[in-house]
Amino acid sequence: MLTGFVLGTRGSALALAQAELTRKALAAAFPGLVVEQKVFVTRGDQKLDLSLIRAAEAGGKGLFTKELEDALLAGTIDVAVHSLKDLPGHNPAGLAVTAVLERASVGDVLIAKETRTFSALPFGAAIGTSSVRRARQLRWLRPDLVIEDWRGNVQTRLRKLGESERVAGIILAQAGLERLGYDLAGGVLEFAPWSFRTVPLVQHLLPAIGQGAIALQSRTDRAEVSEILQKIDHAGTHVAVRAERELQRLLAGDCGMPVGVRTTIRDGRLHMRAILFGAEAEAPKEAEAEGASAAPEAVAAELFARL
Repeated sequence: MLTGFVLGTRGSALALAQAELTRKALAAAFPGLVVEQKVFVTRGDQKLDLSLIRAAEAGGKGLFTKELEDALLAGTIDVAVHSLKDLPGHNPAGLAVTAVLERASVGDVLIAKETRTFSALPFGAAIGTSSVRRARQLRWLRPDLVIEDWRGNVQTRLRKLGESERVAGIILAQAGLERLGYDLAGGVLEFAPWSFRTVPLVQHLLPAIGQGAIALQSRTDRAEVSEILQKIDHAGTHVAVRAERELQRLLAGDCGMPVGVRTTIRDGRLHMRAILFGAEAEAPKEAEAEGASAAPEAVAAELFARL
């Protein structure tokens, strides 16, 4: 058994929070394990002027993962900690998602200056997001909305919202906000000197593939690493994301593939609901599928066929 373990992570506040959750899980399972951390700057972190909505069309996924994957293959880290939704559908040869931590909320949240409900957004309101999935669903639900391409970490986007005279709100993942310590329970997000309204969009937007899950990626030839990671793997979450990533693979999906998926497991049954967008002028395709949770890839294949 290894006595030392090196985690690789991006340096954003959210990435570091996810790495800390991983460290705590490892410490609980292996009290004697010494866990170190290496921080990487990815291409996506460097190219702050790059539109993820436009880049998505040319393969946006991998922008936040390649440097960590290269370090894994080189053997300078033992595990890469990723937001699972950032990972391409195919692992590079020799790498695998060995474990996932328990999933947090998969919902999106509207952070708004004044609006208390999604339907109450003014006609023609400007909304900031860097996600093609969110942008397409928003335009489908409210064609009047103006979608602004906003990059940056959570704190940067909140500050830009507070300073903007034009943008009415931004869309962020609930899981990320909560992992950063923001309390959303009261419908208000405090970010001095501003107080923003928070509007859950779980009834409006389907989440991204892998949203809310932390992926632990390692080399397939490191059995001693896999043995450790499997002790902190959350079985239910892993089954759900296996189904979602299989759908992603079948769709030849990338970060920008405009697809939303909600996966639930109850009483041994796995249920998936998806929305998939094509050309801008076309109506999206929607479908559902259900099957045994013991065969998540089969449920994903059925959903793919229906889409």
